[in-house]
Amino acid sequence: MTTNGGFEPVFCTVVPPHVLDKLARNDDPALSGPARRTLMRDSELRGRRRVTTEFALAAAPTAKAPSDQPLRTIHDAEHGTALPGTKVRGEGDKPGQDATVNRAYSGLGATFELFLKAYRRHSIDGDGLPLDATVHYDKDYNNAFWNGEQMVFGDGDGEIFVDFTIPIDVIGHELTHGVTQYTANLTYYGQPGALNESMSDVFGSLIKQYTLGQTAAEADWLIGAGLLAPGVSGTALRSMKAPGTAYDDDVLGKDPQPATMDDYVRTGRDNGGVHINSGIPNHAFYLAATALGGHAWEKAGQIWYDVLTSGELSERAMFTDFAGLTVKAARERFGDGGDEFQAVQKAWEQVGVRIL
Repeated sequence: MTTNGGFEPVFCTVVPPHVLDKLARNDDPALSGPARRTLMRDSELRGRRRVTTEFALAAAPTAKAPSDQPLRTIHDAEHGTALPGTKVRGEGDKPGQDATVNRAYSGLGATFELFLKAYRRHSIDGDGLPLDATVHYDKDYNNAFWNGEQMVFGDGDGEIFVDFTIPIDVIGHELTHGVTQYTANLTYYGQPGALNESMSDVFGSLIKQYTLGQTAAEADWLIGAGLLAPGVSGTALRSMKAPGTAYDDDVLGKDPQPATMDDYVRTGRDNGGVHINSGIPNHAFYLAATALGGHAWEKAGQIWYDVLTSGELSERAMFTDFAGLTVKAARERFGDGGDEFQAVQKAWEQVGVRIL
């Protein structure tokens, strides 16, 4: 949704298509089968999202949360695909026996808290949007997604991926797609799409750091740590600290993310490489945040949030556009001569993005 007239929510998954494509070509049906089914399911859902948006079939939320409290509802799909499924936990209910349900509930709350406490934003839309999630979606489903209205989590196949509620940054990542949807509404293709993905990685990581009370120096800067099954050679889906190093596995292949514009990937796949080239703005944020030190959500995160919600960021913004706005935001909030201005400017220089 844009802030100036209508919105176009997109279907956003945390596992990139290129990872599932690689798995789908494996000779072992235990690996290729779940990947192929996940790709087919994602394709179907993506098409449904487009139709729903075009013909305004999506139901508007009927309730609003109090301005300073989340309103969470967790549903169980019971390994089916009908959404939202059976309600299993509502706001204020005590934890139950299902750890997946409890993690989803906590992750939604942590995301709400970071945006409220750090940026005074009341839920995803800034106006108390109820937070809905569905767990145990489909069978061996290797993904988690934001569909424009709610979060959905698969349990993984147990061979490559495990339960998608385990990494709290995955939950934060997907919900941040909702924040972007309701603010800058970055086009989900090419560099604007990579910025869309990067915003989700940035705030997903900040939500994890905020929950753990970590400084920028203490954080691991990994997205999806704990998501890969024990037999996989890798630590996470992506690394903001060192893009291209998150995994190097016989089955998954090697992490293809570039850290600088020197290695920018030009491709027509994955919506023009949105999950691949996001490594470049991800790395710029890491460099700025660690140069400033302390809690990353307080300075670097504030600058990125200022740009996302300023109304100045075009839906088709390129890396240079975004970089220029972060430098402007750093100047306006912290002054020309401050460490913040210098750190942000230098971070973009280090990743090879020119500031116009």
